[in-house]
Amino acid sequence: MIFKKRKVPITDLFNDNFVDIHSHLLPGIDDGAKNIDNSIELIQKMSSLGIKNFITTPHVLGDVYPNSTETIKQKLLDVKKELTNRGMLDITLRASAEYMMDEQFSQRLEKNDVLPLKGNFILVEMSYFNAPLNLYDILFDIQLKGYKPILAHPERYNFYHNAFDNYYKLKKAGCLFQLNLLSLTDHYGKGIRKISERLLSLGMYDFVGTDTHHENHLRLLDSVKVSKLNHSIALLFENNTNVFK
Repeated sequence: MIFKKRKVPITDLFNDNFVDIHSHLLPGIDDGAKNIDNSIELIQKMSSLGIKNFITTPHVLGDVYPNSTETIKQKLLDVKKELTNRGMLDITLRASAEYMMDEQFSQRLEKNDVLPLKGNFILVEMSYFNAPLNLYDILFDIQLKGYKPILAHPERYNFYHNAFDNYYKLKKAGCLFQLNLLSLTDHYGKGIRKISERLLSLGMYDFVGTDTHHENHLRLLDSVKVSKLNHSIALLFENNTNVFK
């Protein structure tokens, strides 16, 4: 694929094979879609932007979002049934989770009670305030269980911005990185945008995701344009397709 130097909408990179691996589209179980109608509205809008394939990832976060594997699977069935009822047969929807790396997650991991994105890939996150004290033990345990950790939006962990070497340590520890596409705007802050561009220029990302929670995210996504970095981003889109389709 050949890209011109002028800026192009990020949505130009979406195609029928692209898989969004980070979103919050299941109704009423986290801070994403509020109800089944909202789930369908978000999926319809994302489809209009060119995204047809989803592995949606509700939060699993301690007592805040204590979503069980069974809860997630049931909500997935509810949304898939509604998609069929509305004739949205070109949509592929699967479910995994975005796991906070906390004590409860370690207990789930010990029991193999996790929902991979596909194969042995699982999406994990940290608190925005600080990393777990036993972070590298958790990453080791994830891999010891046969899984591959993908760290959601590493650019959003401000405590690493002035300690950039930690990103290299995470990669060396076997952690893959997923870029939030909206991090390429100032939506989360200029500092986060700069770090995302730095990580991207260094080739440290492996995958991309929209991290869609609500329609405002999609309005912003529709406005994202890329220029000199778009080749690097295009490679990440290809990774999503090749690994998760």
